[in-house]
Amino acid sequence: MSSDLSPPQGWPHPEWEALQDSEVARWSRSGLKAALDYADTIATDAMMVIQSGQVVASYGDLGRRFMCHSIRKSFLSALFGFEVEREPRILAYTLAELGIDDTQALSDIEKQATVFDLLTARSGIYHPAGYETAWMRSIKPPRHSQAPDTRWCYSNWDFNALGTIYTQLSGRGIHAAFESLLARPLGMEDFRFDDKRQDGHLEPNDCSQHPAYPFRMSTRDLARFGLLFINGGRWQSRQLLPAHWVTTSLLPYSHAGSRGSYGYMWWLARDGVAFPGVSVPPATFSAQGAGGHYCLVLPALDLIVVHRVDTEQPNRQVDRFQFGHLLRLLLAAYPTRR
Repeated sequence: MSSDLSPPQGWPHPEWEALQDSEVARWSRSGLKAALDYADTIATDAMMVIQSGQVVASYGDLGRRFMCHSIRKSFLSALFGFEVEREPRILAYTLAELGIDDTQALSDIEKQATVFDLLTARSGIYHPAGYETAWMRSIKPPRHSQAPDTRWCYSNWDFNALGTIYTQLSGRGIHAAFESLLARPLGMEDFRFDDKRQDGHLEPNDCSQHPAYPFRMSTRDLARFGLLFINGGRWQSRQLLPAHWVTTSLLPYSHAGSRGSYGYMWWLARDGVAFPGVSVPPATFSAQGAGGHYCLVLPALDLIVVHRVDTEQPNRQVDRFQFGHLLRLLLAAYPTRR
């Protein structure tokens, strides 16, 4: 006789469970070993491979909390889903309506950019911004060269200003909102934002009024975030995040060259293009952070790959080419792709 207290299949409750041996046996064990052996040769510090909500393979200390870098943007994108559910017109709000400006005053044209334009990285605002990588600075066009919604550019100004806008609209800090709306309902094991510990902070800068909002998170908690999205915003029996928000967040609003496409602060595969040296299935998407942080979701395979690097150590990183090769090895071991 089954108990009503028996946990549902495919969900961590409260901890992650390993895939049954009979299911793991369908994978190529030598292929998985090859992938893990390769991880040993690069700067991988933690990794989880999850199929159907259960762990196929893992590497490193899964409870260690690493900096997330730009994965923070996908966290904020999810939080906006709750606000847009409350007030759909938020996407159409212009910066002028919201009273958003900056250290170097925005022009009247720049102030016509909408929340939607910022979510899709199409604001046309190339004001200096904090927390940028050298690559981000190198691809930024000259100021005032583009009107809103005419060109995609992966610009931290858009992402940081969205943090200011979220706090203004919701009346809540980003990290506190994440803790109550997502981390707690998802049962995250390691993330904290309370009086004892705060796994996130605002990062001010001299060049802009809009701070970055870094997060620190463990591999196993980040995997829960991926599991929420592979299930369309549903967590167990509850529709936690509006399904329409998940769907529209993952639409390819912009061509992102060799990196695929771009949605609402999510990276999307385009015709198999996502990482060098590997072809990924349709509908693949990911949250990415500088130095080798990935929460990669492959719905076609019911697969999640979370990859972390201790990027607080000098010169420690896994580049896109290395991660592409690691992913190719993992996909080669997957049962239906051998």
